[in-house]
Amino acid sequence: MNRFFLMAASVLMMLLIYSCQPVEKSADSSFDLQLTEQEKEGGIMSPEILWKFRRMGNIIASPDGKTVLFTLTDYNLENENIRTNIFSIPSAGGEKVQLTDTGGSSPSWIMNGKKIAYRSGGHLWTMNPDGSSRKKIANMDDFEIYSVSPEGDMIYFTRRVKLDETPNEKHDMPLANMRIIDDLMFRHWDNWHDYSYSHIFIASFDGNTVSGEKDIMEGQRFESPTSPWFDASEICWGPEGKKIAYTSKHLIGKDAAVSTNTDIFVYSIDEGSTVNISKSNKGFDHYPVFSPDGSKIAWQSQEEEGYESDLERLFIYDFDESSLTNPSEGWDYNIENICWAEDMIYFSSPYLGTAQVFSIDPASGEITQISDGKYNFSPSAVTNGDIIAGIQSMSMPTEVATIDAGTGEMDIITSVNKHISDNIKMGETEEEYIKTKDGKDLQMWIIYPPDFDPSKEYPALLYCKGGPQGMLGQSWSYRWNYQMMAANGYIVVAPNRRGNSGFGSGWREQISGDYGGKNMQDYLDAIDYMAKKPFIDKERLGAVGASYGGYSVFYLAGIHEGRFKALISHCGMFNIESWYGSTEELWFPNKDIGGPYWEDPEPAGYEYSPHLNVDKWTAPILIIVGEHDYRIPYTQSLEAFTAAQMNDVPSKLLFFHDETHFVTSPQNAVIWQREFFEWLDTYLKND
Repeated sequence: MNRFFLMAASVLMMLLIYSCQPVEKSADSSFDLQLTEQEKEGGIMSPEILWKFRRMGNIIASPDGKTVLFTLTDYNLENENIRTNIFSIPSAGGEKVQLTDTGGSSPSWIMNGKKIAYRSGGHLWTMNPDGSSRKKIANMDDFEIYSVSPEGDMIYFTRRVKLDETPNEKHDMPLANMRIIDDLMFRHWDNWHDYSYSHIFIASFDGNTVSGEKDIMEGQRFESPTSPWFDASEICWGPEGKKIAYTSKHLIGKDAAVSTNTDIFVYSIDEGSTVNISKSNKGFDHYPVFSPDGSKIAWQSQEEEGYESDLERLFIYDFDESSLTNPSEGWDYNIENICWAEDMIYFSSPYLGTAQVFSIDPASGEITQISDGKYNFSPSAVTNGDIIAGIQSMSMPTEVATIDAGTGEMDIITSVNKHISDNIKMGETEEEYIKTKDGKDLQMWIIYPPDFDPSKEYPALLYCKGGPQGMLGQSWSYRWNYQMMAANGYIVVAPNRRGNSGFGSGWREQISGDYGGKNMQDYLDAIDYMAKKPFIDKERLGAVGASYGGYSVFYLAGIHEGRFKALISHCGMFNIESWYGSTEELWFPNKDIGGPYWEDPEPAGYEYSPHLNVDKWTAPILIIVGEHDYRIPYTQSLEAFTAAQMNDVPSKLLFFHDETHFVTSPQNAVIWQREFFEWLDTYLKND
């Protein structure tokens, strides 16, 4: 899975949904999520309706497997207030129960399921499983993520620890506003380095108060969880409550900028010592999970240093034998969302345009597919023979599903957006395989408008995925929403071009060093195939995309030879040379472009810089960017807009001052959608 150069890729979004800590606000009667009569009458998706969807996160099964906790986050479009509360539902199905009404996130079962801990208002609280007897824990105000030990007598939590001197402190100038920079990684994705580091603390916990805290990373200028996502899944307890496993990257500055090498560390509470158990591996090692008896630990591991999209393998460390094994050797799909149940491990994999659940026998390495269907599954627990998982599709945001581990029979037990799904129509989603120009099988998803009529002609949009690696599966996005595009009368063509995961390592890895090559031809093959359909007007084709998808649109703008009549690029690379000098995760261009532009000879990847073909741009282009995007700095979009304007190409720039690589504020996002379709309608619908 490509965690770091990805625009709303589905697997990453699932991880963010399950690990994030939403803002909690008190109950607000102005949160009216019901559709208006006008919206019901229209019966199709709109930007305003999209913000009435309830967003699910933190899916956690009780120790006995009978109850599932989850959070729902709601947005008020008018004032941008946010509320998050905790709910429960029987794993066998039934009515959901709201457990908090004044805010609550990051719930967890403690005391063997007798209590629930959760975060609210910046504090740690506990309550009974029915939501009663809420109690604020003393001395737990300054923390980010937390987890109570299985025995219930200890807690770990993370907190930022300031270790670096600011220029103001160095020069005793408190009103100064500047930085002194002498190394790389001074900013990352959407934040400047703040002179502090995320550290793990442990403390005693008696259900009422926390005491005797200790920084187990004291003095280290390293972090856990790791930047930029600070994912709670990078830390876990051993089942006996005596060990903590965590992910950390023991590199700083330039070394951190060019290497992906993170490791799994195990801290012994009794001994007060830490051991690196993945030191021999130089790629990503992350997301540790202990075996039920605590004798082993599994995690996701990538082999190649500097390749963030390398194959995610399953590694297992045996504490008794001090041995490391890879039972997934030979499996050519990513191992993700590891759940360990007795003598079997369950996981999900991007697989042929979906994300399915599989099991693996750690002893034999035998892998069996459990789930099926046009869904993305993200397992979170296995209890009593049932897999508890999040489930998503192009037509459905996250819900909770149970999957019989033996038969694969699946049941969706929640319906948190029934108030919307009962009143709007979704377009049909179809899978199709075609042959590429070089004879390869190309899978693509086609999303049709609601009430699609094959006797009519429709405009079509080529959807260019981010990544460039990563998965194009059955994802639901709150911005790049396929159903939104279809509801506006467009047929969406979403090909799993070369570089996308779920089709084997060869398909995924081909794109590195070949940005303007075979994957671009895959895009053209897909849209050319669809343009021959009698229900598509080949004179009304558009291409849209973000991140690497935004780059793809910039590149296609110079080679499409009149195919497209409208283009939209969000946060795309335009000039690869200037991008190399302004981005932060330099391992990425070193791998995918071939290295810095000053090498002699210049790496071949630079020949695919979109700015080299600006003289061939003719199609109208809308360019979108956030000021606080440091992965692909906003100057890339400014360069592209200037080039379009100076070459008299119809163009418009949307510049969001308070957004990053993603547009997340409700009103900004609605403007994004309105301008998006105004642009497309102007050039693809008006005669």
